[in-house]
Amino acid sequence: MRIRHFAYISLMALALSGCNDALETAQVDLSKVKNKVEQPLPSHILTAMAAKGMDRNSPIMIRIFKEEGAMEIWKAKTDNRFDKIADYKICAWSGRLGPKVKTGDRQAPEGFYDLTRANLNPNSKYYLAINTGFPNRYDAANGRTGSDLMIHGACSSSGCYSMTDQQMLEIYAFARDAFKGGQSTVQLQAFPFRMTAENMVKHRLDSSYDFWKMLKVGYDNFEVTKRPPEVNVCEKKYVFNQQATDGGAFNAAGKCPAMSTPPALTAALASYSKTYDADYAKAMSKFDGMAWYDPTEAERKAVVAKTRKGRELAYAPTGTSLEAGRMVKVAELEDLMAKRTAQGLAAKSAPGATPAAPAQPQAVAVAAATPAVVPVPMQNPLAFAAPEPQETAEAVAKKPFWKFWARN
Repeated sequence: MRIRHFAYISLMALALSGCNDALETAQVDLSKVKNKVEQPLPSHILTAMAAKGMDRNSPIMIRIFKEEGAMEIWKAKTDNRFDKIADYKICAWSGRLGPKVKTGDRQAPEGFYDLTRANLNPNSKYYLAINTGFPNRYDAANGRTGSDLMIHGACSSSGCYSMTDQQMLEIYAFARDAFKGGQSTVQLQAFPFRMTAENMVKHRLDSSYDFWKMLKVGYDNFEVTKRPPEVNVCEKKYVFNQQATDGGAFNAAGKCPAMSTPPALTAALASYSKTYDADYAKAMSKFDGMAWYDPTEAERKAVVAKTRKGRELAYAPTGTSLEAGRMVKVAELEDLMAKRTAQGLAAKSAPGATPAAPAQPQAVAVAAATPAVVPVPMQNPLAFAAPEPQETAEAVAKKPFWKFWARN
């Protein structure tokens, strides 16, 4: 009986570790890692992959949700659909919810990014790094600027998504193995939050709402198909799972070509949207007269201030927006935003002032303890600026197997 009980406990432990659903990945003694670039994935992840019908070198996709500070790794199964295999708590990300617009705004990117082998940086000063690929075609077409925006270790951020070194060891290994398996590009999807009906209602008054509605189309496509959507840009906007017809091609700043959507996808999205619309109506009733207050970076740092005690100065975790934000009455939100705007204008007009996000009074002490300038990881010397791709007949015929229309 005792042996049976022990076996049961062991199986439960294996199942829990296989989900890798903890906020922190299993601790690894980094001093004993002989080759961080080739460090294999932990055995519990490999066991979970086998249980889910995933090949070790099958394609992956990365999803980021800023508000809850979460990063997910999704991996292709033998049926060509993706399933979540790992998730991690983002240690630090700077700025607030919303896209990166210009160099120096301290915003972490939001959008859809293609990562190639060239985006991997094994020689990063921040243990290991993966360049997000910002600016992409959408960003460039809309005049957005910035560079060297990474997913990296060290837990300090100045526009990046910073993880612990132990987490980066696994995330890097996931990407490395997928590239070894023949995946040419890994899709990175960076969202402000999970784009549920309730969250869209909560954030409906945000100035980035129209941008987020555009991202939500790609989010919905993945939720329906469980395959990374085909992403193109035309008329300075994202389009998802659209096939150019009549010999047309996609040009980021040019007019969109005539396009068609696979019929099966159209039907699936219509059903998904019907459910979403009903949920949205319920959420509007639930949050009538209320909206979400998105906290500043300083306010997020305040909620995790105690975790910095006894650590090196460069260690600068940021709490989640869910921890530091709150639902408020619309009138109160408008007042808070007006005060924040006034503070920002005052800071910019001050002699010799450097533009920065205004800190809330209760968070000033925490902000003061954070280094004024956090070093930015160096760009991978192997990285390159790829020309805007044009779809040829040969390229269309060789769609990756996980694309939605690749199978009947």
